[in-house]
Amino acid sequence: MPGPTTMEHHGWPQDVGIIAMEVYFPSQYVDQSELEAFDGASTGKYTIGLGQSKMGFCSDREDVNSLCLTVLQKLVEGNNLSYCDIGRLEVGTETIIDKSKSVKTVLMQLFEDSGNTSVEGIDTTNACYGGTSALFNSLNWVESSAWDGRYAVVVAGDIAVYATGNARCTGGAGAVAMLIGPNAALVCDRGLRSTHMRHAYDFYKPDMASEYPVVDGKLTIQCYLSALDECYQQYCTKVQAAMLKDGDHRHFNLDCVHFAAFHSPYCKLVQKSLARLMLNDFLRDQKPDMAGKYAGLEAFRDIRLEDTYFDKDVEKAFMAASRPLFTAKTLPTLRVAKQVGNMYTPSLYGGLASFLASGSAKDHAGKRVLLFSYGSGLASSMYSVTVSQDVSSGSPLEKLCNSLIDLQKRLDSRRKVDPSDFDKSMKLREETHHKAPYFPVGPVEDLFPGTWYLAEVDDKHRRKYERKPLNSSEITSIGKVVENTANMQVRKGAAETEALAPSVATASS
Repeated sequence: MPGPTTMEHHGWPQDVGIIAMEVYFPSQYVDQSELEAFDGASTGKYTIGLGQSKMGFCSDREDVNSLCLTVLQKLVEGNNLSYCDIGRLEVGTETIIDKSKSVKTVLMQLFEDSGNTSVEGIDTTNACYGGTSALFNSLNWVESSAWDGRYAVVVAGDIAVYATGNARCTGGAGAVAMLIGPNAALVCDRGLRSTHMRHAYDFYKPDMASEYPVVDGKLTIQCYLSALDECYQQYCTKVQAAMLKDGDHRHFNLDCVHFAAFHSPYCKLVQKSLARLMLNDFLRDQKPDMAGKYAGLEAFRDIRLEDTYFDKDVEKAFMAASRPLFTAKTLPTLRVAKQVGNMYTPSLYGGLASFLASGSAKDHAGKRVLLFSYGSGLASSMYSVTVSQDVSSGSPLEKLCNSLIDLQKRLDSRRKVDPSDFDKSMKLREETHHKAPYFPVGPVEDLFPGTWYLAEVDDKHRRKYERKPLNSSEITSIGKVVENTANMQVRKGAAETEALAPSVATASS
């Protein structure tokens, strides 16, 4: 990767967006069909009704800090970066383990050997929307007068857990890191961003002593769908104006985008969301094709969107009509969501990574991806990215796609855990949440190589972390233990510099 000394910094940076990505999820999961039986739920409730197959979860060895440490270091190592090349680092998370100290400041310990302390950014929090806000802030930084030519990095990480009951199956955990800068593989479409925010108590976490949220299930679905409507209508207005300015007089609809990714609390809601956009297109179209793609939908021509949130007839009709669109444009984005669950802030970006892993650089070149981000409370946005058309050897797009080509292999390498053991793990988390002092008991050997994990919480609630060694094929020695002013034990490779980077860079391809 080019460093700040080789990056041109003359005038407005071009093609700003996502250059590289890294995805991390826990090394263990519970099978949703087995969880149905364990919970006494009807067969298919989780797998068909919610569209989920597996749910990743963390033992007491992992917290939001360790997730973010792992994914950030993997991004840096996998792309031959120096920590000096990073001028902004912002974390999006709703998993709060300290009401004052940010996750970002914990991550700064990875920068210590480089001597780089000039790194803007901090944590951003609003339910599942924080990762998108961090991304927008980073894009704005690169396109501003404050930009100094270095990269921005966005880290989104969360652990989604629920109390015993019918919501527990919608949990998940993971983290995504994104490298932001000019000449990107995924270029964020300038001026094509819509936002809808308002006050709602659909999902919130008022109990500071608990990880569990308070959820109004019906309200949160209504809030999600109404935000989707608002954002899509705004986006359509903006993109239609841009098309007219370019002399394109086509009517904008879903046919104009190649893929559509959504924040995914569960996959069935995503399928309903794509159908919802088709409903919007149908009502917006002054001359709908009633003999073609809208055949059989005449009875819904005069309905109002706000009356349809829970209308099963409308939902069924448009899910059936949109099924080919869903299969082509959205299903490829659900690989991680279906097999890991709701990761909260990284959810949408796990969908983007799933899309990239579904094909080669040549398959994706020039495609436009529509993205919808939602966080309860509520905050939502819709925007789009256009995939670079440069598929030459060594191009950012080729490197990005190659880095995610093993995504399914990594998902398949996880360890399946019996639902009874999952239940015990959740009880342990509940009993030890914010306990100090505390020494985690989860087996380190079950973690993926290169994973940061919680080693200890001392009597002052200061957390110490260590890193599980990488595979012997990737690194031959693990170096010293360093303790800094934040009292975090950091196990680092003695060769964690340019000498190490070439061998690590091929590990994810």
